[in-house]
Amino acid sequence: MSKTEKKITFEEALEELEKIAEKLERQSLSLEDSIKAFERGMELKKICADRLKDAEGKIEYLQKNSEGTSSKESFGRNKDTPKHDDSEGIF
Repeated sequence: MSKTEKKITFEEALEELEKIAEKLERQSLSLEDSIKAFERGMELKKICADRLKDAEGKIEYLQKNSEGTSSKESFGRNKDTPKHDDSEGIF
C-alpha cells in the first residue's frame, strides 16, 4: 500500500511536498527521478487541495448552523429573559 492509497494528513502531504520541491530546486535528481518526484508532487498537491476543500466545507457548514444564535444568546442569556434597558438607570 503506497502513501497515496492510505489516508495521510494534510500536514504529512505538505511536508513531503516541500521535501520534493527542495530536491527539484537543487536539481540533484536525474531526469527520470525528477519526473517521478514531479508526479508524486502532483498527487500530494491534489491531496492537500482535497483536505483544504473538506475543511472549508466543514467551516461553511458550522457557520451556517450557528448563524441563528448570537454570542450573547449562546453564553448565558436565555432568549426568554428580557434585555436590560440602560435608559432606566441602575439606581
